Amino acid sequence: MPTIHSSAVVETDSLGEGVAIGEFSVVRPGAVLGDRVTIHPHVVIDAGVEIGADTEVLPGSYIGRRPRAVGAVARQPSFREELRIGAGCAIGANAVIYYGAELGADCLIGDAASIREAVRIGERCVIGRSVALDREVEIGDGTVIMFACSIVSKSTVGKGVFIAQGVLTTNDNALGADGWVEERIAGATIEDEARIGANVTFLPGVTVGRGAVVGAGSVVTRDVEAATTVVGNPARPLRRT
Repeated sequence: MPTIHSSAVVETDSLGEGVAIGEFSVVRPGAVLGDRVTIHPHVVIDAGVEIGADTEVLPGSYIGRRPRAVGAVARQPSFREELRIGAGCAIGANAVIYYGAELGADCLIGDAASIREAVRIGERCVIGRSVALDREVEIGDGTVIMFACSIVSKSTVGKGVFIAQGVLTTNDNALGADGWVEERIAGATIEDEARIGANVTFLPGVTVGRGAVVGAGSVVTRDVEAATTVVGNPARPLRRT
């Protein structure tokens, strides 16, 4: 039987066994919470959100945010009012996950992470504190993205990738001068088992091959071949003596 605090607003009947909902949380109509889901205080779970069994959502998180464009934004967002979070996940405090995202099972989402619409995250991933995943980003199974990274729209990160803290990707060589031109936007592609050091910057459209290593502080201006180590600004293959 669910345990619901008297101050919570719960407008759905789709609650599994052992669900716990804390003070001042809101669960909208049509949301589905699996068995033993724990919702801490001051969480919003919007309509159409599905959360798998044994997942925990920490205080202040907003699950199912609608993207919004105002006059300052050239691109009008498109999204589906649905969101799926797999079983066994942990969602940190003050995280924001937008409609249209999908998270696999056993993922850890850090405090204050932002996950935009049309993001796909595989199973057993770690998305660290204050990481921003922009629209249409794909993350493969078993990937770790550490604190304060920014993965821009149209980027793809493979399976088993490790990305250290402070990594930045870019996707627009015009630096926004032409507004949002869909066919010119090109994020990074980081293939399976690549390892990216702290504070690396990727220019638009670059590919890092499978098993490659990018040293800390590098600026990646061109593609990196598989199983190659690059360092520097601009990043170049490491010479061994």
